[in-house]
Amino acid sequence: MPVTETLKITKKLLAAKEATGVTFTELEKLIGRDEVWIASVFYRQASASEEEANKIVSALGLGPDVAAELSSYPVKGLGPIVPTDPLIYRFYEIMQVYGMPMKEVIHEKFGDGIMSAIDFTLDIEKEEDPKGDRVKVIMNGKFLPYKKW
Repeated sequence: MPVTETLKITKKLLAAKEATGVTFTELEKLIGRDEVWIASVFYRQASASEEEANKIVSALGLGPDVAAELSSYPVKGLGPIVPTDPLIYRFYEIMQVYGMPMKEVIHEKFGDGIMSAIDFTLDIEKEEDPKGDRVKVIMNGKFLPYKKW
């Protein structure tokens, strides 16, 4: 699916979410999937089952055409550009600054390999702090060692 079509679906989903006042947390309870994963379906980074897609569109008052799009193969990644959205850019910046140190520590603890983005969960928590609330991001991926042959 072309990127422009993907953006239209995302905009339609977000507009319906805002119009209905449904939160990702409420969708999590309704569908039984994590709120971050559900948001990734909205942005077409993941695909929902037919049942999950139907629950999403029903909660948002959208039709079966949108459900069909949500259960089609997703489009992965941001593309070959540096992100310009300030929040997304900070994650890019974090990887620029801490990516290699993280890689070294992971290799030291696990050996030569990678963290799976397929067998993976991502949780976002709000941590209240008198100096300013904190964003806590927890990435949990299976370690996949490189094999020798």
